[in-house]
Amino acid sequence: MNVLQQINSWPIYLICGLIILFVLIMSAFFMIRAWRAGLAIGIDGAKLRRAVVSSISFTLIPSISILLGVIALSGSLGVPLPWVRLSVIGALHYETSVADIAARAIGLSGLNGAEMTLSAFTTIALVMSAGIIWGMVLTVFFNKRYTNRLSSPKKKSEGGKGFGDVAMVAMFIGLVAAYVGSYVGTFTSTGNFVPLVVLVVSALSMALFTYLSEKKNITWLENFSVAASMLIGMAASIAVGAII
Repeated sequence: MNVLQQINSWPIYLICGLIILFVLIMSAFFMIRAWRAGLAIGIDGAKLRRAVVSSISFTLIPSISILLGVIALSGSLGVPLPWVRLSVIGALHYETSVADIAARAIGLSGLNGAEMTLSAFTTIALVMSAGIIWGMVLTVFFNKRYTNRLSSPKKKSEGGKGFGDVAMVAMFIGLVAAYVGSYVGTFTSTGNFVPLVVLVVSALSMALFTYLSEKKNITWLENFSVAASMLIGMAASIAVGAII
């Protein structure tokens, strides 16, 4: 039995399945309580049903991008680990980048299923878990103070923007800069320009979807923009790879 067969074995599926089942049960419990609370305060049942339907659509459609992440990671990390990570607490951009960084740090060429060993898999899973657990830990102790700061009144000294607006924009710019830097570094060190092509194509696709949804009032495109941009970027990488 090779490594991929071991990390895709039924005991691993069982462990991950039980975790996801617990989350589903907890979600159903709070959904039922929320429904009953809504009726108790006088919200019409028809309005509650519309809220449920719209919530389902807004959940399922963007989750296409999460499914793509599970598929992308399954070739090297198996299905159960990416499945449970992206179903419970993981984020697509975090899981893929951290897993690749951890793989390279232990001597692999990247997330390559042919090079994967049980030791490498365990290390990658540990790094992925240790890196993201702090969100839950810090939330327990500092979330109330942080949310109060986010909702603090806007100051003229900050150009009329509150702390939350500034923090989110700064974090987004930092994340994008880190990815762009890594792609430029890959190109300068190895001559591989495919990541840069994917970056440009995906960015242009996202810009187009944003323009259509905001300027042309095609608001339903907003739900598909991330998944569609990913698919277009992946198609671009395949096309460029075939050409070169």
